[in-house]
Amino acid sequence: MNKYDNNYLYSELTEKIIGEAYKVYNALGFGFLEKVYENALCKKLGDAGLKVQQQYPIKVNFEGAIVGEYCADILVENKVIVELKAVELINSIFEV
Repeated sequence: MNKYDNNYLYSELTEKIIGEAYKVYNALGFGFLEKVYENALCKKLGDAGLKVQQQYPIKVNFEGAIVGEYCADILVENKVIVELKAVELINSIFEV
């Protein structure tokens, strides 16, 4: 099975998100701060009819205890977390 199989959870939604991200990048190009891309992507996703929440707080649970709070750049349809990176080179630390 490859990553484009429909057996992946939310594959249709993630394909839509990726498509809108490419539209943003193709329109804006490179060189802006992450917040600019975040705002533009949220606009495109909202225009596409998706529920979008920016800087969404998520409590981190470890062994039954809340150990911190994580702030997702974008939460789409309460299902997919989108983390944006505005860097010159994608390092393996950004992959997951």
